[in-house]
Amino acid sequence: MSDEMIVEFCSPTLAGIKTGNLFSCEYSDEKQLVKDLRRVNGVLVKKGIKAIPIRCLNHRVLIYLFRPSFLEKDLCDKDAANMLERLGYDVKNIDSCVRCLMKKLELINSSKEFPHEIGLFLGYPIEDVKGFIKYKGECSKCTGCWKVYGDVMKAEVTFDRYKRCTNDYVARFKKGSTLDQLTVCA
Repeated sequence: MSDEMIVEFCSPTLAGIKTGNLFSCEYSDEKQLVKDLRRVNGVLVKKGIKAIPIRCLNHRVLIYLFRPSFLEKDLCDKDAANMLERLGYDVKNIDSCVRCLMKKLELINSSKEFPHEIGLFLGYPIEDVKGFIKYKGECSKCTGCWKVYGDVMKAEVTFDRYKRCTNDYVARFKKGSTLDQLTVCA
């Protein structure tokens, strides 16, 4: 897991404009993966971000890079909290919520049911997460970083903001800015 990969896939979270991002990468050695995560978290934790492996399968790891304070705020939304509670999450404890999501991701192969509520962990609007679940990913009003079932104009502004942020961060990284320099305290 390289810093370049983190910048490419997680710039909006690094910039403090998004709750979290997911990215997948290969790993060959579990000890090296743990070492890489410790190194990355050594940079990010002091800025309010965590990077955790939420699913490992066939030498691929799904990394959840997120701002716990943002997630806590997002999950305080009454609709989001109600939805997650109905799905078995303890919304009063963010770490417990993340562990519950991890367990649901581990069960994908046996249950065939993907936990689409994952969108709430990424900062997606509740109406879009609910719409995706209700319509099984069909009939969206538009698609960008996620499928939109609610406010299209607001989503398109957000998509553009994320894209501009990512382009800026990737360019700055290529010019020598470090992960530490690019990560905003929020």
